[in-house]
Amino acid sequence: MKKLLSLFCAIAFLSGCSSLGFDGGLFGGSECESREAADFMKNAEENVFFAYDSSTLSLDAQEVVDSQVKWLKKHENVNVVVQGYCDERGTREYNLALGERRANAVKSYMVTNGIESSRISTISYGKEKPFVLGSNEEAWAQNRRAVTVVTGRK
Repeated sequence: MKKLLSLFCAIAFLSGCSSLGFDGGLFGGSECESREAADFMKNAEENVFFAYDSSTLSLDAQEVVDSQVKWLKKHENVNVVVQGYCDERGTREYNLALGERRANAVKSYMVTNGIESSRISTISYGKEKPFVLGSNEEAWAQNRRAVTVVTGRK
C-alpha cells in the first residue's frame, strides 16, 4: 500500500499537483508541499492502527508515531492533520467520538515528544471513510486507524 501511495504522489507531482487542494486529501496545494507529502510517505509510516474500541497507542503504534515525530523534527516548517477512523461497528456518533480520541492520542504523543501543538490539527471521520470494505476482522483491523497527512507549511 505504501508503494502504491508513493507512486500516486510521484504521478501527481509530475502532472502538476499544485492544482490539487487540501480537502482531507494528501496534498496542501503547492509543489513544495507535495514534495514534502511524498517525502513524509517515503520516510515515515502514516497509518497508526488501534485495537478494537480503543484509542490507546500500543508499542507498535508508538513506533509508527516515533517515525512521524522524527520526520516532523527535520521539517519544522510543516503542518499535519491527524485523521481518526473506525471500523463499521457502532453508531455514527460513537465512532466519530472514538475517531477523535484516536486522532488526539496521536497528537498528544507527538506533542509529548517535542512537536508544537499548533502544527497538528485533528479530524474524525468515524466509520464514514473505510480504508477496506468488508465485514470481517481483517477489514475492521485496517479501518481502526489514525492517518497523519502533510497539509501545508507554517
